[in-house]
Amino acid sequence: MPSPFDGMDPFLEGEMWQEFHGRLANQISAQLLPQLKPKYVALLAKRYVKSDPVLGIAKTMYPDVQVVEQARATYASSLAGDPFGLGSGVSAELQNPLPVSVPVPYLAIEIRDVAERRLVTVIEILSPENKRGRGFREYATKRIEILETDTHLIEMDLLRLGQRIELIGDLPRAAYYVFVSRWTRRPNTQVYAIQLRDQLPTIPIPLLPPDPDVQLDLQAALAACFELVGYERLLDYSQTLPELSAEDAAWIGEKLGAANLKS
Repeated sequence: MPSPFDGMDPFLEGEMWQEFHGRLANQISAQLLPQLKPKYVALLAKRYVKSDPVLGIAKTMYPDVQVVEQARATYASSLAGDPFGLGSGVSAELQNPLPVSVPVPYLAIEIRDVAERRLVTVIEILSPENKRGRGFREYATKRIEILETDTHLIEMDLLRLGQRIELIGDLPRAAYYVFVSRWTRRPNTQVYAIQLRDQLPTIPIPLLPPDPDVQLDLQAALAACFELVGYERLLDYSQTLPELSAEDAAWIGEKLGAANLKS
């Protein structure tokens, strides 16, 4: 069955977000690829964000598999004769109470021209780590580096919570945003303000001049994710969402009731 909501499903902003993030990136790429041929291609670019669940610290990582494997081999050989690595006189090995940070993968979409592999457009789907603490500052640095080049930048903020990207002027009040920054129009940025009850928009994806924009139907990409995975079977619709007005909470309850889902 489709999503119970006309637009973005606010219950995705939780434990299913990482899975959805990668799935949405794939659907966006799949939708754009036929429109971009033969001159351009939409590629998935993976990076890793190392998150500290206590302090909200995030660090972007691009791991070297060979280095990791060599380190494991060295460590394994050092334990020869002491299989638990405890050392002389040590009787047990216990854990610190702090949770261990784990690198989390995130996907962006890079549009490149086929002839020269030139980076033309970057499409970012913001994650919770991009919107808090050090992760927010790190992402702000990264986006400035892109904005200083002749590369278009599309940023999709489909999360209600967390910090918004920094722009000069006041953002229209909304639940979600899409920002389209064309390098030919900077410092101006197009802002798509999306209300909780709105369908997701169709947005232009700029290419190299004088080529015309291609169109991304963001709602169709979201619907394809639900059709493929069936998130409505996995999401906890009984939870209470934070920072909702009474009107929006009532509307969500009506939508879930109409879909015979828990509210």
